[in-house]
Amino acid sequence: MDDQVEAIRSKYKALEPLFNERTRRTWAATEARSLGWGGVTVVQQATGLAHNTIKAGLLELDNPHTASPADQPEARTRRAGGGRRPLTELDPALPATLEALVEPTTRGDPMSPLRWTLLSLSQLATELARQGHPASTFTIASLLHERGYSLQSNRKAREGSQHADRDAQFRYISRQTRRFQAKGNPVISVDTKKKELVGEFKNAGREWRPKGQPQRVNVHDFRDDSVGVLGGKAIPYGVYDLARNDGWVSVGVDHDTPPFAVQSIRAWWLHMGRRAYPDAKELLITADCGGSNGYRPRAWKASLQQLATDLGLRISVCHFPPGTSKWNKIEHRMFCHITQNWRGRPLVSHEVVVNLIGHTTTKTGLKIRAKIDSRPYPKGIKISDAEMAKLNITPASFHGEWNYSIRPE
Repeated sequence: MDDQVEAIRSKYKALEPLFNERTRRTWAATEARSLGWGGVTVVQQATGLAHNTIKAGLLELDNPHTASPADQPEARTRRAGGGRRPLTELDPALPATLEALVEPTTRGDPMSPLRWTLLSLSQLATELARQGHPASTFTIASLLHERGYSLQSNRKAREGSQHADRDAQFRYISRQTRRFQAKGNPVISVDTKKKELVGEFKNAGREWRPKGQPQRVNVHDFRDDSVGVLGGKAIPYGVYDLARNDGWVSVGVDHDTPPFAVQSIRAWWLHMGRRAYPDAKELLITADCGGSNGYRPRAWKASLQQLATDLGLRISVCHFPPGTSKWNKIEHRMFCHITQNWRGRPLVSHEVVVNLIGHTTTKTGLKIRAKIDSRPYPKGIKISDAEMAKLNITPASFHGEWNYSIRPE
């Protein structure tokens, strides 16, 4: 019997690519009949076909004219209506039950059973089965696609639009920028870039290297404070000149505070600004609403007062509305190119950070200078009401908390 099974199995493997459903069962029935009694069992063991399939082939051999014309090989191999019925016919309530699970989660319904879990196909299958509607993940995916669902990530689209004067503030900043530039006065965009760990840490991105030889870095991105103040982190604070397409970056090592931000602006003026604008009498700064250069920190305005007095410049500041930091020019004209330039490279020292920033260029001619600022900038500096009252600050008529000027004392 084993020899018969092996013989039929070898023939079946050779002919299988040529079979369709009807010819497969007909051939299997022919082999079974040639073996006589027990032939169906032998063929089943050799081919893996079901008993019923082989018996159906035997019936067709006995009465080949019983099949309809649509069953002929040149037409179709399965009778019309054959095969498994769609699950939606067997369980008509399945689509509605599935959509009831998915839709509330997209609308924030706190009563949905999957509101606080990962909305995956397996989770949906588990919940459907619990409610008496078993379905495979493939079926669930097909039903979701049929109903217009697809895998989507979050989209950043809410940019402070909740503030009534959002667009008006943008127009005000645009008018101020044109007015300053028409007079030959500098307009700068300022902000702090994302803090970076200094050392053998992974940096996102890829660069060309010999195949199979990636740069080896630490497994964990844990800061090691034992290396001292110059080893733990880098805080790049940037100043971008809108008219000249160049900028300055001070790489701090302590804290991102308002005095550090203003000191970075001072460094830009001393190294670049005063040479580019020798006749300037005013300076316009565009900045975010939050952070070390936000409109709320008193230390920011007090430090700007000292800067205005030291430089003899009237300093005007325009803050972008809350939640609209991506519109600050420095973000997409300077910082993004710095990130692109050092992608895939571990920032092993502050010197490496400075060199990578300083060698960042673009086709439009961007030039950046950078320098380490190793001075300490302690947090928690308090500015009293009396000190604030001494500031020579003039709020603008339109949103004076966002727009103001500081004159030298």
